[in-house]
Amino acid sequence: MDIEIALLEAWMRDYYHKVDHDIGSSGVRDLTMAEFRQLCGFEMSELDSMVFHDSESYGGSVLRGALADRWTGGDRDRMMVTHGSSEAIYLVMQLALAPGDEIIVPTPAYQQLHDIAAAAGARVTRWPLRSRDGFAADLAELRRLAASGPKMIVVNFPHNPTGISITAGEQRELVAIAAEAGAILVWDHAFGELTYTADPLPLPLWYDRCIAFGTFSKSYGLAGLRVGWCVAPPQLLARMAVLRDYIALYVSPILEFFATQAVRNADRIVALQREHAGRNLRLLSDWAASVPELVRFTPPAGGVAAFVEFHGQPDVVRSCRRLAEQHRVLLVPGACFGPEYRNHARLGFGGTAAELTAGLSLLEQVLRSDAGMVVNR
Repeated sequence: MDIEIALLEAWMRDYYHKVDHDIGSSGVRDLTMAEFRQLCGFEMSELDSMVFHDSESYGGSVLRGALADRWTGGDRDRMMVTHGSSEAIYLVMQLALAPGDEIIVPTPAYQQLHDIAAAAGARVTRWPLRSRDGFAADLAELRRLAASGPKMIVVNFPHNPTGISITAGEQRELVAIAAEAGAILVWDHAFGELTYTADPLPLPLWYDRCIAFGTFSKSYGLAGLRVGWCVAPPQLLARMAVLRDYIALYVSPILEFFATQAVRNADRIVALQREHAGRNLRLLSDWAASVPELVRFTPPAGGVAAFVEFHGQPDVVRSCRRLAEQHRVLLVPGACFGPEYRNHARLGFGGTAAELTAGLSLLEQVLRSDAGMVVNR
């Protein structure tokens, strides 16, 4: 299989662990173990009786049951525990598509949502979310594209990297478009629980051809767990279990213990992280409003990332490298989401307020310098 380099992950590999200020990641601030234990009310001594035994192909029964209670009304047969949502994406794209199948994906998009399919021989059709329209989802355009009868439509709202979302009514229309096309609807719920302008959208599981992914990395601040989940028809999960026999077999029972604590206390964790992220979003919004000559900013409806456009920059990728290598600040260039976004960057605001404030100040210095402006702030 000839697969493209995952540009975002390659950028992170180069810089993620070499910076002091992260304003490029798409997840909310990482919890410490002490914070996590306090929020969930467990003690580390509860691990003492754990036996280092294998878990199960579909996930340990306790975690799988907790996830099913939260997302599928208790139906475990549609739930699988995965290594982050990334494993779920890989397995689904490998098994639900055949060479020549058409897949519709928003653009910009997280690369794994389309290039795994492309490497497997699928035809990728882009559904553009346009900067000039505030990245709003054009459902009329999606309906036009879906008239070709695609095998799969992939969406993620709130969206990565823009943070825009859709209303509950638009979600129902989107599901209707998939149903009219007879398409599998892949609903990437990675950012779904952390919203600002409206309540989180439900998983559209009333559509029987829906597949949904989720993760503890984005809205929970538990990226290091590397645990996610997938809701899919039992027949597909059975095929996924066979393929993962060649990849990862199962998720560690130690990680599943912590993930179970997170699920059982999810509302408390997400509420805390939403309050934190909301304060940071106000900081980012105020900064963007103060430098209109430098950036075009569309406020996100959810998640902790915005896709900002930079004015007058000769090379945003170079600016992002300067920011990382000279100032130890992480920012992700828009080119990681496609060459047409070379004048954009994904700006994450999930870290601490101090980290965000310092990162924005240094970013402004670099942008003014690279645009040939006088730095006077």
